[in-house]
Amino acid sequence: MEALPLITPLCLIGSHKTQRFRVSLHQNYSPNRALARKLFWHWKQERSVDGKDNYVDYTPLIQALSRKRLPHVAQELLFEMKSEGFLPNNSTLSALMLCYADNGLFPKAQALWDEIINSSFGPNIQIVSKLIDAYGKMGHFGEVTRILHQVSSRDFNFMHEVYSLAISCFGKGGQLEMMENALKEMVSRGFPVDSATGNAFIRYYSIFGSLTEMEAAYDRLKKSRILIEEEGIRAMSFAYIKEKKYYRLGQFLRDVGLGRKNVGNLLWNLLLLSYAANFKMKSLQREFLEMVEAGFAPDLTTFNIRALAFSRMSLFWDLHLSLEHMQHVKVVADLVTYGCVVDAYLDRRLGKNLDFALKKMNMDDSPLVSTDHFVFEVLGKGDFHSSSEAFLESKRNGKWTYRKLIATYLKKKYRSNQIFWNY
Repeated sequence: MEALPLITPLCLIGSHKTQRFRVSLHQNYSPNRALARKLFWHWKQERSVDGKDNYVDYTPLIQALSRKRLPHVAQELLFEMKSEGFLPNNSTLSALMLCYADNGLFPKAQALWDEIINSSFGPNIQIVSKLIDAYGKMGHFGEVTRILHQVSSRDFNFMHEVYSLAISCFGKGGQLEMMENALKEMVSRGFPVDSATGNAFIRYYSIFGSLTEMEAAYDRLKKSRILIEEEGIRAMSFAYIKEKKYYRLGQFLRDVGLGRKNVGNLLWNLLLLSYAANFKMKSLQREFLEMVEAGFAPDLTTFNIRALAFSRMSLFWDLHLSLEHMQHVKVVADLVTYGCVVDAYLDRRLGKNLDFALKKMNMDDSPLVSTDHFVFEVLGKGDFHSSSEAFLESKRNGKWTYRKLIATYLKKKYRSNQIFWNY
């Protein structure tokens, strides 16, 4: 083992003292044991504890060692305290178990877990949650199943929460069969499927399952009379977008219900995007009018979906009307909006008319992107948008404005054209 650096043991337990000392290593002790003895000595000094067979709590010290990735020191500290007659209480054992799990010492964590769950104290839901999370991050899903069954066999009053945690853990890891089994077991024991668990179920199928499996999970959610929430809607929509199944996306959105107000404009924006993806301009315009008539106020994302479609199709009149509509309803343009105008004019070699197009826009605003990112998943980013992001990452030119960005971009385009014609 490498020689230990200069260590301040008191810092590890949060002491306000700043004195530092070098660890003396006796030839019969390992560096971990030496540091554990030093920590134990300071722990006793600060708390003035004495006596035998005392159940003590040194959870903060164990947690500090875990954060510093010193699980073996924590183990030596436990041995040291036990040898002096200080017995760790349940909170300390739980902290040590999590220390082992978070640092990859899973056999030791399992041994402590067995000790805790068979003790008179038993674990609490916070400890179980952290342990399941640690195992899930490292892909030890078999141990999560083992924990679930052990907790289930002892009939703790937080069993419902443990099932939900296990379902979420399996789902995050893409273990759909394990997730299904945990859900079936939970239902068979009489626990209801709440909204959070049901929507998590949908999200994980949308990420790791096929579209058919995802749709089947959605049908089950509907039959249980649980409403799909925003995260579930987004997850399913992204699954359709990823496979370019825009017709099925539209069917799904209509099934959810375009009149739902609790998700804002999300459903309508996604529906408009499903038409913009294939540049079905008449359908796009028709649904936009339907949206307004249904009482939904278009937001920046709504306008930019249309502006991107108009820009790509070189529909200048429609683009200008959309910009005027934005100004009328006081929706502030962002970098995407400016990019639609710049790209449309330059693609048609109408750069000389750009000032006319931009004169009603606030060119001295600071650039920002407020458009929902799912738009870029379908329509991508325009050339001006992509180039501007590269400019904005540069700190050399001070504070950027739209005016400055456009001027810089035009210079770049001019130079590239000159190089092209010179060849």
